[in-house]
Amino acid sequence: MRLEGSCHCGAVRFTVEAPHPVPYQRCYCSICRKTAGGGGFAVNIGALAGTLEVEGRESLSTYQSSARMERTFCAVCGSALWGYSPDWPDLIHPHASAIDTELPVAPTHVHMMTGARAGWAAPDIAQGDAVFDAYPEESLAAWHERMGMTR
Repeated sequence: MRLEGSCHCGAVRFTVEAPHPVPYQRCYCSICRKTAGGGGFAVNIGALAGTLEVEGRESLSTYQSSARMERTFCAVCGSALWGYSPDWPDLIHPHASAIDTELPVAPTHVHMMTGARAGWAAPDIAQGDAVFDAYPEESLAAWHERMGMTR
């Protein structure tokens, strides 16, 4: 699925192909919460790094949040745009909140890193949702395939 995204101020616009576009994972870790999680969590999706096209690169900035993750945001307005890890060099993980294209609705959600959530961030856990104190074993790709939602 071709996704179009942008920052709040419009200085950065991007497109990317996403075979795993369903925003089903809610991450409650302190890094996601503090860099992109207005609701106490952030929602990332899976896209192909080689398809990323960006307008406004001069307005991009990155934050090395850990040895395994670099987060890209707009240096003008601060909007979180995507994450990248050298562990998966073919992928980027756009924040669903930065996507302007209508995304598919997730039939269930995975609440991950709930062991690190802020006390005020009460997960809205629905029937069929999965909850993990840390990371789930199932990948973005495997979840999409199991749910029949690969694009």
